[in-house]
Amino acid sequence: MNLSDKKKFLTVKDHSVSQELFDLHYDANLDMLITSPQPNENVLSKYYESEDYISHTDNKRSLFEKAYHLVKGIALKNKLSLINTEQPQKGLLLDIGAGTGDFLLVAKENGWQTVGVEPSPRAKKIAIGKGITFVEQIKSLENNSFDVITMWHVLEHVPDLDLQIQELKRLLKPSGTLLIAVPNFKSYDAKHYKEYWAAYDVPIHFWHFSKTAISKLFSKVEMKLEKVLPMKFDSFYVSLLSEKYKSGKMNYWNAVKIGLKSNWKAKESGEYSSHIYVLKNQ
Repeated sequence: MNLSDKKKFLTVKDHSVSQELFDLHYDANLDMLITSPQPNENVLSKYYESEDYISHTDNKRSLFEKAYHLVKGIALKNKLSLINTEQPQKGLLLDIGAGTGDFLLVAKENGWQTVGVEPSPRAKKIAIGKGITFVEQIKSLENNSFDVITMWHVLEHVPDLDLQIQELKRLLKPSGTLLIAVPNFKSYDAKHYKEYWAAYDVPIHFWHFSKTAISKLFSKVEMKLEKVLPMKFDSFYVSLLSEKYKSGKMNYWNAVKIGLKSNWKAKESGEYSSHIYVLKNQ
């Protein structure tokens, strides 16, 4: 993507692995931010080499990890309820970026036929131990084969955004539902923490979306944004990590304060820390 016409928005450090600096450029047409430079495939994996990359582990070592997994259990029930509401007739579900497989396990136990895609060998091994089935690449899957496709905090990690969106369109049944969850750089907690906002997570987050960006990007493949739902727990999780990046300490009380304030302000603005986007074929 050509960044020559994009205004520099912010410089952000990779706090979790490399300590390198990356720029965020603003695309005014799409109302989104783009990380620059973006690592190429042969070096990208090193930026994931963090013991704190919690979504790829089942560890419950610390109070933080225990709280994370407690909240994750509630979130899993909410996600299951959402897919059952959108697609009452259970069918075939694809989860891209399935991590350790917990969402697919919950869906499978509820009667869904499930398949996952996950690039991390460590996370995939844990998921296979739970009975989750995987494919290596989505390009091997048949056209119009899935009733529901989910990407929970994954679209921001995808190097080729346009290709990914085209593949989602190809794989989804005409009557199917696509659910995308991504951070929102227009939230109060993003504005409060600025370069310390943990959800920028450079350079493994290539793209930073707004509602406008999601709507415009998917309209290119004739998909309509039908609903935008809040992820209220994310403001607390992101604020806690942001406090750590800013001061070197977790600062639980400050994180709770900012998380609450972010959700309270979002009641009026509609800009939560993260959103779930519900998309359908036009």
